[in-house]
Amino acid sequence: MKLPKLFKPFLVSAALAIGLAGCGATNQNESTEEKASAPENQEVNIYTARHYDADEAIYKKFTEETGIKVNVVKGEAEELIERLKREGESTQADLFITVDGGVLANAKKNDIFQPVSSETIDENVPENLRDADNNWIGMATRARIIAYSKERVSPEELSTYEDLTNEKWKGRLLVRSSTSLYNQSLLASFIELDGEDQAQTWAQGIVNNFARQPDGGDRDQAKAIAAGIGDIAIMNTYYVGLLANSEDAEEVKVAESIGVFFPNQETNGTHVNISGIGLTKHSKNKENATKLIEYITSVDAQEFLSANNYEFPVNPNAKKPELLDSWGEFKMQDLNFDTLGEHNKKAIEIFNKTGWK
Repeated sequence: MKLPKLFKPFLVSAALAIGLAGCGATNQNESTEEKASAPENQEVNIYTARHYDADEAIYKKFTEETGIKVNVVKGEAEELIERLKREGESTQADLFITVDGGVLANAKKNDIFQPVSSETIDENVPENLRDADNNWIGMATRARIIAYSKERVSPEELSTYEDLTNEKWKGRLLVRSSTSLYNQSLLASFIELDGEDQAQTWAQGIVNNFARQPDGGDRDQAKAIAAGIGDIAIMNTYYVGLLANSEDAEEVKVAESIGVFFPNQETNGTHVNISGIGLTKHSKNKENATKLIEYITSVDAQEFLSANNYEFPVNPNAKKPELLDSWGEFKMQDLNFDTLGEHNKKAIEIFNKTGWK
């Protein structure tokens, strides 16, 4: 795939390799000498629950183009939210980045954000991929699809999430644990769209069709398909991309052996979750932080992120890489991402009731 103009000087592998090694992005262990070299106030500080090399390459390029230094603190989302609450006005964080609409809703509920005002951002990101009050902005999305064995399953046999409870899939279905936020948000979306009773019926049907007890992450479900342990799996699209572009030849073979199916195209649409960026309530570098959000949501940065992390771009003008494009267009669920947080507790209760461990 031809790289976006903004990133032409970099090969994909080189851009990922540099990550935070260059002067563009640093962590909290950065040396005093390095900090002193940055112009006063020309920095932006990020607390992020995303741990991807592609993100770091984008931060580095942003620094090269603007002179604004990007300092990064990584951690688990809930820990970072608690840290922001504890630090209050004394925090150095300007931006909070995380995965999952429910987590973003929780961050908003905990009053750690302030609205972002930018015509550029509004043009870059559609309204349905932004918080209603612009407290957070979408950065990338990933769809939770049905992966299937190309040898043992025909795509014509697949249709909806609901059909996965059909007895024809008994002993053939793979999925990770209910502790996975991806599964919790998937079930939360069903609670919002179909009600608690139907959501529980669905969860019970999935448990009844397990090929094995949930084990490992999404990539492990794909590997289990290739190993013949099961024939279909519920997993996120970007893991298929990571497998297909792995340096491990066996993982590439796994990706080649599975197909991607977007369920519920004739009904509610495929479940999509989101990564988002929020401007912190007590940001000390608001202007720089806004510039970084504008940059991350630009066409070139979105195309780079999609080409290297295999997520779907939020900017509708950004082109998808060949692999993602080969899966075709799909209809996504139409719901407010806040509802994923609102129904998270009930989703966990349903998982416990149905024995989805």
